[in-house]
Amino acid sequence: MLAELYQELFKLNHRKLSWLIMLLMPLYMLVIGFAMGRVYSSLLVMSCYDVSTVIMLILIIVGSTIFSMEFQNGTIINLMYHTNSRATVFFAKFLALLLYDVLLHVVAMVITVLLNIVPLINSPVSWTGIYKYHQPLVVNMFMHAGVDMVSTGLIVSLICLVSCLINSNAIVIAVNALFIFMSSGLSTNLLMAHVGPSKIIRWNPFNMINLTDQYHNYATYHLTTMLSTNQLLVGTLCYTALFTLIGYLIFRKKHF
Repeated sequence: MLAELYQELFKLNHRKLSWLIMLLMPLYMLVIGFAMGRVYSSLLVMSCYDVSTVIMLILIIVGSTIFSMEFQNGTIINLMYHTNSRATVFFAKFLALLLYDVLLHVVAMVITVLLNIVPLINSPVSWTGIYKYHQPLVVNMFMHAGVDMVSTGLIVSLICLVSCLINSNAIVIAVNALFIFMSSGLSTNLLMAHVGPSKIIRWNPFNMINLTDQYHNYATYHLTTMLSTNQLLVGTLCYTALFTLIGYLIFRKKHF
């Protein structure tokens, strides 16, 4: 497994897209900082300038190439030839994308620290000042990043699942992007339509994408999700495990 994981990380590292697309992060964070910085300085620092959606998009664009491009180019056949276990190949790719996700969050936190120093963007705030949940702001930022990594872990599992179902890179990107931008609205519509018991419908996978937003804005999002943050956390982890398992089962049965 370690050899296969190293190989996947090597491919990610030498793919120009993996690094160039990161430029979206500081650009987006600068725009948000100039637009909201002086009014919501502490909230922006806690949420790393609301970078969660951009990280999800980066994961979708980069992550879709891990499976789909290899299916399209036929390079997956050569990869399978050098290993006896499809599970090793699948989970090496999955773990490589998770590690890339961690890197994106670390970069976001570093940029946040730098932006907090620049007074032109926002009013510098104290890292030790008490903010959300009676915690210092620096703890809020790390906790927020951790919660967001759980949310983006769900996106990683979905990327792997859809990539194993569909060989087209463009379609994989489109499907996963739709999941990000439409999930909250779809979940709300399902709950308002009363298509089933609300206690069950509220656990739909579309609702779980609200986890990060609810963590830093509980009062607003709790009314929409109808679940506590801890319930969203558990639901997100469960769906991540489920999507990963289904993705692996499809990959194991797939003909190359």
